[in-house]
Amino acid sequence: MPAPTERKDLAATKMMKEVMGKYYMDLMRGREEGKKTAWCTSVGPAELLRAMGFNVYFPENHGAMLGATRMATDLIPLANARGFSPDICSYLTSDIGSYLKGESPFHKMKMPGPPKADVLVYNTNQCRDVKDWFQFYAREWNAPCLGIHTPRAIGEVESPIVEDVARQTESLVKPLVEIAGTKLDPDRLGATVELSKRCTVLWKAVLDTAASVPAPITFFDGVIQMGPAVVLRGHPDAIAYYEVLLAELKERIANGVAAVEGERFRIYWEGMPIWGKLRDLATQFAELRTCVVASTYCNSWVFEALEPSDPFRSMARAYCNLFICRSEDAKEKHLESMMAKFKVDGILYHDSKTCPNNSNNRYQMPQRLHTKTGKPFLVVNGDLNDLRLYSEEQARTNVEAFVEQLAGA
Repeated sequence: MPAPTERKDLAATKMMKEVMGKYYMDLMRGREEGKKTAWCTSVGPAELLRAMGFNVYFPENHGAMLGATRMATDLIPLANARGFSPDICSYLTSDIGSYLKGESPFHKMKMPGPPKADVLVYNTNQCRDVKDWFQFYAREWNAPCLGIHTPRAIGEVESPIVEDVARQTESLVKPLVEIAGTKLDPDRLGATVELSKRCTVLWKAVLDTAASVPAPITFFDGVIQMGPAVVLRGHPDAIAYYEVLLAELKERIANGVAAVEGERFRIYWEGMPIWGKLRDLATQFAELRTCVVASTYCNSWVFEALEPSDPFRSMARAYCNLFICRSEDAKEKHLESMMAKFKVDGILYHDSKTCPNNSNNRYQMPQRLHTKTGKPFLVVNGDLNDLRLYSEEQARTNVEAFVEQLAGA
């Protein structure tokens, strides 16, 4: 008998919505309070910006909101018409389309649209698209655009790489001081890095609860619950929230409460979420009594290398450890260890059309891991935001067939 399709909402989610709402409200009224706004890529030097008193805004978070609200597909063509290829990041094209049309999920929340930047700061550890994305707005607003250029395909995160990225990060201080109109307080930076470290430890502990059988949380919960870890690292509100969430998940484990009732199978999700189909996919997996227990994506905001006593080098090391900028061999080792840790029966790769940097099925990774682990895999074609690139019927059929394959194994 299929499991009930109702989502088992976490009680802590109410607090999460309050925490995120406060972040957005503080962000929106920052200018009237005389604060400068810095745009930051999601794995950029947020600690440095926050320590210097900037309101920190993450446009990738806005991109995810555009995808989740299904606004993105109608907005992307506006950016295409301005010369942005339909093959590039659909976070970028949907966000720029939102800017061009003047429509945003923020408006539905009775808030102004995204705040105008006083400075835009990127890190290319994710991809080159973030730099081009930020430079569009820099030209629109005649605003300074600063960046860190992180190597790609990193094997071991060795000292020369860390030193180079640390020096690049330190070189941002002088122009940021001029923009902020205030000097960097080293003690404040150390304290901010300490808050980020504590957030990371808690967020990792939250995700690690899914190693329990049955899992108390799913990947689909994780992509919602990760909001504070993305936009509020370096801020005490994120810590307060994850302490509450972690306690609830530990209680679920103690009481044997499963996120997916009657859990039969456990899946690892590799790649980006399909934002506009999260609920549909969560429901389908629940009906199949299959729990998507873990993902590379949610773990992208685990920065264990952060150390308040050495902020610049530890930030550099943490951001170079990011899965997306590692070599194929390093990625393969990580995925193999994650599959073992979370006791998965198989792995689902999302081949996201406009996000090649986060699609790890294109260079024989699934086949190599299958040979090593014996675990079956499924590739789902789609996109993070552009639903025109996703066939729901095909995906549903393939997921059903994959679970049947697990049942017959």
